[in-house]
Amino acid sequence: MRLGKIHHWQWIEGAMSKAARSVFFFSIYLLVMGAVLTVAPNLLLVVFGLPTTDEVYIRILGMLVCVLGFYYLKAAQSDLTPFIRWTVYGRLAGFFMFCLLAIGGFGPPILILFGIVDAASALWTYYCLKRPDIA
Repeated sequence: MRLGKIHHWQWIEGAMSKAARSVFFFSIYLLVMGAVLTVAPNLLLVVFGLPTTDEVYIRILGMLVCVLGFYYLKAAQSDLTPFIRWTVYGRLAGFFMFCLLAIGGFGPPILILFGIVDAASALWTYYCLKRPDIA
């Protein structure tokens, strides 16, 4: 991969803002999770103690997570600050939704773990946006 005069992964360290870098790493998480949900969903479900399924919906969800991961990746690579800022709100909403689903008995408590990943990454991005000089 070549981006102008920057070669391979060097663009992560130099040309990208710290907030964009945080979104970049979250995009990798989304792309991996989406790929597993698309290709081998039961592998992920078993690891987290969730019931396995043969329904197509889990693979559709995986595809949508991949698409979302692609958007995050491209936004990070382009350093699209407005989009990066919006992701903070979306990921925090994801955290609260996962918690509500688990607390309300609509899903297992392990869902909160996914919410924690969303919240932690959102707070990292928020901090980078607020304090780009030291984040």
